[in-house]
Amino acid sequence: MKIRLHLKIFLFIAIFIVTGQIEIYGILMFFALLHEIGHMVTGILLGFKPNNLEIMPVGLSIGFEGNVDNYNKKIGKTSILTLKKMIIALNGPITNLIFVVIFSIFSIKIFEIQRETIIYANILIGLFNLLPIYPLDGGRILKYILKILYGNEKTNNYIMNISYLTVVLLTAISSITILIYKNLAILIILFYLWYIVLMERKKYENKKKLYERIRNLQIEH
Repeated sequence: MKIRLHLKIFLFIAIFIVTGQIEIYGILMFFALLHEIGHMVTGILLGFKPNNLEIMPVGLSIGFEGNVDNYNKKIGKTSILTLKKMIIALNGPITNLIFVVIFSIFSIKIFEIQRETIIYANILIGLFNLLPIYPLDGGRILKYILKILYGNEKTNNYIMNISYLTVVLLTAISSITILIYKNLAILIILFYLWYIVLMERKKYENKKKLYERIRNLQIEH
């Protein structure tokens, strides 16, 4: 399995050390790893093979090799592969929910981390990943639902617009929070969300141009 480390993570570490928030950042990354293990176990159970792991500033992301047979079974306007991907995406936040329930019921610790901190960290990771921003889990889940209903082309357009609108709304709401609490971590996360949304939009625009060229070539022939 290939492992890719995003160098921006070192910038995040340096900033959180300076702001005195490195401990909570470490805790969040630890439970983000367990969140990703939830994705991996689900993927393996559904017949996928993990082929890459990306370590990013706000978490981890695992990629899978698909089975060709999944493309031949249809569901709605797409294949069964889309449904399986949606189940994989759902099981990351579900993993965090399981931790919240366990540590809410039982008074236990992990590595001397307080129970309340573990609950808080898992709620934060779960909610963050459920944001309807692609490629976060929430954006993926929404994309797969739309794909089943409307097919590829319309879905890509919808999901890009929804992601962009969500980040705009989060920026407006978070700006007030930053002014009140002077929390640099929120600002950093906002910058990162804008970065991934703009990068995905760029990929989408390039794919759109490619599809248009293919169509034009087909018309000419």
